[in-house]
Amino acid sequence: MQSPDRMSPLELRASLGLASVFGLRMLGMFIILPVFAPYAHNLQGGSSQTLIGIALGVYGLTQACFQLPLGRLSDRWGRKRTIYLGLLVFAAGSLVAALADNIYTVAIGRAIQGAGAISSAVIALSADLTRVEHRTKSMAIIGMTIGATFIVSMVAGPALEKLFGVPGIFTMTGILALVAIVVVRIVVPDPVPDAEITEPGPATPLGAILRDPQLLRLNFGIFSLHGVLMAMFVVLPFELYAHLPAADHWKFYLGVMLASLAIMVPVMFVSERRRAQKAAFVGGVIVIIASELILAAGSSVFLLTVAGMVLFFAAFNLLEASLPSLVSRVAPPSAKGTAIGVYSTLQFVGTFVGATAGGWIAQHHGSQAVFLLCAVVALLWLVMAAGMRVPQPANAGTGHR
Repeated sequence: MQSPDRMSPLELRASLGLASVFGLRMLGMFIILPVFAPYAHNLQGGSSQTLIGIALGVYGLTQACFQLPLGRLSDRWGRKRTIYLGLLVFAAGSLVAALADNIYTVAIGRAIQGAGAISSAVIALSADLTRVEHRTKSMAIIGMTIGATFIVSMVAGPALEKLFGVPGIFTMTGILALVAIVVVRIVVPDPVPDAEITEPGPATPLGAILRDPQLLRLNFGIFSLHGVLMAMFVVLPFELYAHLPAADHWKFYLGVMLASLAIMVPVMFVSERRRAQKAAFVGGVIVIIASELILAAGSSVFLLTVAGMVLFFAAFNLLEASLPSLVSRVAPPSAKGTAIGVYSTLQFVGTFVGATAGGWIAQHHGSQAVFLLCAVVALLWLVMAAGMRVPQPANAGTGHR
C-alpha cells in the first residue's frame, strides 16, 4: 500500500527521469547564450545586431508555435512517441546550425531546434505517471532542474566554446538530445495503456484559463523573465569583452553563479519554511529591476557589472524554479495541462520577442538602452505580481506530515 503523503518509487523515477530530459533539452537553449552573439557577429551577415537577435530568438518562436500542436499530438499518438519525434527534430536542427557558415543558416537551424517542442508532452507524461496530490512535487523537481541547467550552462558555455567552438556546442546539444531519447526509453516508465487520469471537477474552457487573473500574472511573468534574459544576452557578451578576454568569460560566470546561489538558496529555504513565497517572489522581481538599472548605469565599471549580474542571476534562478510550481498550484485541477501549455507558449514567445527587440534596440540605441528596456518590462511585471495570491498546500495547518 503506497502512502498518499509520499511519492511512490515509480513516481519519483518518472519525475527524475523527465526532469533530466527537460534538463538536456533546455541545455540546448541555455548553453549557447553566453557565446552566441560574438560568434554570430563574425558570420556572414552577422554585422546586424537585429539579425543576431532574430537568430538567437527564433528558437522561441517555433517553440511557441509547436507547443500546443505537439501536446495535442501526444494525446492521440502517444506521449513517448511524440517526445522521440521532438528530440529527433531538435537534433536535426542542431546539426544544421553546427554546419552553418552564415547567420541565415544558423537561424534556420535554431528554428528547426525549436520546432521539436516537447515541453507540453513531457509535462503531460509527468501528469500521467503521478497522482494528483504529487503533481506539484513533480513540477517542482522539473523547475529546479531547469534552474540547475541554466547555472551549469552559463559556466560551461564559455569553457566549451574555448575547447570546441560554437559549432562543436551545437553538435554536442544534438548528441545530448539523442541521449535524452535513451533516457525516455529506459528510465521513464510507460504510462498504463488507455489509463484515464481523472481530475476532480468539470472541464475548464480555454477562455477561462486565458482570463484567469492569477494565471495571467504568472504567464506574463514567464514571458517577461525569458524576454529580459534573451535581450540581455544579445549585448552582455560584448560588454564583458571590455573587461575580460573571451577565454576567461567562464570564470566570470562561475563566480557570479556561485555568489547568486549563496543568495538564492537561503531565500528560497526561508520563504518555504515561513510560507512567504509571495514576498520572495515579488522581492525577486524588484531585484531584477535593480540589477538592470545597475547594469545600465555601470556597464563600463567591472565591479558594477559583477554586482548587477549576481543580483540578476540570484533573482532569475529563484523565479525560474518557482514559476512552474506556482502554475501547477494555481491552475484548476481539470485544466492543469492546458494551463501549463499556455504558460510554456508564453515562455517561448518571450524568448523570441526579447531577443529580437534586444537586438534591434542594441543596434539603434546601444546596450544601455537594452538594460533600461529590461528594467521597464520588469517594472510592469512587478505591478502585476503585486496582486498575486499563492495557494497553500491542502494540508497546510491541518497537522498532516
